[in-house]
Amino acid sequence: MKLKEKVALITGSAQGIGKSIAEVLASEGANIIISDINQELSQKTADEIKAKYGVKTLAVGVNVTRLDECENLIKSSIDNFGKIDILVNNAGITKDNLVLRMSEADWDAVIAVNLKGVFNCIKAASKPMLKQRNGRMINIASVVGQMGNAGQINYSATKGGVIAITKTCAKEFASRNILVNAIAPGFIRTSMTDALSEEAKQTMQSMIPLSRFGEASDVAKAVLFLSSEDSSYITGQVIAVNGGMYM
Repeated sequence: MKLKEKVALITGSAQGIGKSIAEVLASEGANIIISDINQELSQKTADEIKAKYGVKTLAVGVNVTRLDECENLIKSSIDNFGKIDILVNNAGITKDNLVLRMSEADWDAVIAVNLKGVFNCIKAASKPMLKQRNGRMINIASVVGQMGNAGQINYSATKGGVIAITKTCAKEFASRNILVNAIAPGFIRTSMTDALSEEAKQTMQSMIPLSRFGEASDVAKAVLFLSSEDSSYITGQVIAVNGGMYM
């Protein structure tokens, strides 16, 4: 097992891509902290993963926009497991609209979760990682942070910012053997894409050289690679998981 006895914390992991990441890391032996704003669903997911993979789990409800809650999240992780080896910043929201129609509230909400939330979790997790002189931080960005997308000025701005955060932290933490990388997913099949009309799906897939949506497991496997010793000489990079949509 590639991650036996490692401790991995994944934000926004009660469901969706975050849950898939947690499952893949658990399947390789990592003990898992499920963190999400929904405490009840977090506990349900943590219990499922514990039963399925036989690893230790912890569920912590947290609002990543609050630094104090992120610090308490890391404290809970250390109190329960004694360390934190892997931080995956996956929590994120969308509130899409064209620039002229976007409200200030929708701009602020997405910036707070997707950008400030990443800063808060990195700031909190960096202290124990620096002390133990080892760690992995993996930030979930997006293809739209690289190429932009009409109707997503707030989301695109945050994901471009996450890439910049990744490169900056990679330089700041390298001397302590903390590797910081990002993953930029393209169109991943979720309940949202499943609800699209066939015409809309075909239009979106026509933009992808591989002519299909990715799966949550495709993102999760990239996280596993960046969490393992297989990537021990990789830092400050953005791994594209987009079917060739942006090169």
